[in-house]
Amino acid sequence: MWPLLRRIRIDRVVPESAEITNLGEAWKVACSSRGSVLVVPKNKKYLLKLITFEGPCKSSITVKNKKNCMYIYQIHGTVQASADRSPYSNDMSRWLVFKDVHNLAVQSGGTINGNGKIWWKNPCSSLLECTNALTFYYCKDLVVKNLKIKNAQKKHVSFEKCVGVLASGLKITAPEDSPNTDAIDVTHTQNIQISSSVIATSDDCISNVSGSRKVQATSITCGPGHGYWKLRIEKLRSSRFRNSEGATLSGTTNGVRIKIWQGGSGSASIIKFQNIKMHNVKNPIIIDQKYCDQRKPCKSQSRAVQVKNVLYQNIKGTSSSNEAIKLVCSERFPCRGIVIQDIDLRLGEGKSAKAVCSNAQVTKKGLFLQTAVESIDLIFLYCLFFSERLFLYCLSSIE
Repeated sequence: MWPLLRRIRIDRVVPESAEITNLGEAWKVACSSRGSVLVVPKNKKYLLKLITFEGPCKSSITVKNKKNCMYIYQIHGTVQASADRSPYSNDMSRWLVFKDVHNLAVQSGGTINGNGKIWWKNPCSSLLECTNALTFYYCKDLVVKNLKIKNAQKKHVSFEKCVGVLASGLKITAPEDSPNTDAIDVTHTQNIQISSSVIATSDDCISNVSGSRKVQATSITCGPGHGYWKLRIEKLRSSRFRNSEGATLSGTTNGVRIKIWQGGSGSASIIKFQNIKMHNVKNPIIIDQKYCDQRKPCKSQSRAVQVKNVLYQNIKGTSSSNEAIKLVCSERFPCRGIVIQDIDLRLGEGKSAKAVCSNAQVTKKGLFLQTAVESIDLIFLYCLFFSERLFLYCLSSIE
């Protein structure tokens, strides 16, 4: 039998609009029980300095049905970051952190406000000095649903080294001119499903940084911003990703993007982008295995992360640039097993867009409208077999 959940309301702990300094104590009480609900009441706002809600908590029950979480953080009202930046002097990386908590749900339709305008006036000088609004670190069997998360100092939500995550019904927003406000970042996390969410920020809607497995995103509305899905990799041993079943992008810089720095190692494989609608997206489909974020050209590296077994299927809509598909891969570690199936990406007024690539093994499948056929066929017209390994190397100078 399930134990009765202990219910702890924040308004019984601290007055409304006060800066919460003893919420950590409330969390300790909740965490020490065999099941608790910590409640931020509706129509109330609380200012909060940086805090870590840390486990492990008392309950050792394994929850198979993730609807029956043992520790529930119900946010009906608003939790807002304090305007005082001085407490971050020792740790600039995180504001709200849930660390090493199992069987946790953070939910209930309220708002988490990072108060980012205070930070955007003085942008951080490096990523290490940027503050994530909401971070889940080493959590297991986690549910995050029906929340509004807005105006993060930097990244809105970060899942780091978590296992078994369901994130749904999220509305994540920030002004289009806010500096690099990623919506959702996933790092070294396994078995995560992100669904039925609306995202409009200045940067990536969903970013896979590295080392994650079995990542699935469905029914996501994205835009404006940098794009729906960014696979951002520097170095890894082996990662597997999956993205499928529906997304809508509007006015983003990129669509589905794999971005890799030179000089890494390992592989990124079994990646699926399926059933995606795009409206006026600048780079709808892009692999950049030679990414460089410096003003000067980056030095050429002999090593690279291998990209293989990537499926692009049923992606339709409009591109705001001539190059709807752009695959830039490594000479020594070319992209392998790239499948392009049922793609219809056009410029405005039905004009055809180009598909260009270098050092990629590409297979075309399925049906294409005539405009897509003309551009896609250019890849195969200029591809040739190279060496006994039978890699197809596409030329980047296709016109």
